[in-house]
Amino acid sequence: MAIARSGDVVTALNGTPVKDSRDLARNVAALAPGSSVKLDILRNGESKTLTITLGELPKRQHANAGNQEMQPDSGSPHVGLRLVRANEVAGSGGKGVVVTDVDPKGSAAEHGFQSGDVIVDVGGKAVGDASDVRQALSEAKSQGKHAVLMRVKTADTMKFVALPIG
Repeated sequence: MAIARSGDVVTALNGTPVKDSRDLARNVAALAPGSSVKLDILRNGESKTLTITLGELPKRQHANAGNQEMQPDSGSPHVGLRLVRANEVAGSGGKGVVVTDVDPKGSAAEHGFQSGDVIVDVGGKAVGDASDVRQALSEAKSQGKHAVLMRVKTADTMKFVALPIG
């Protein structure tokens, strides 16, 4: 049985080119668990084709998926991100939170956040789930800050983003 590894780049699903991580997620979600699919990947610069069987997201993750959206609550700024713990997403490195969706009207989209980005820390503090991010944003806002510095891993690059928190 073939296994995808951290760092693999999926280029096609069942022979159809994949545009980005959102396109891949949408196409995989349309398939039934237990389906066999062919993934064209790049691994360490080499093209490979893997045949894998799709699993099912554990019920715990189904129930929690909607609870990880960054919503304005208790004075927390709305930045337009939906997040999930990195340790729940294969290939994310296990530390921080993975951006699973970006509101195109939110400040995060305006500052280049994309699905698949991994937020490692906010305001100099390591984050492990959406509540950590929410708390760091609330603290920055309560301190009168207009922006917060986030360390973000995108693809193979680590960068800092100053995100306005209005």
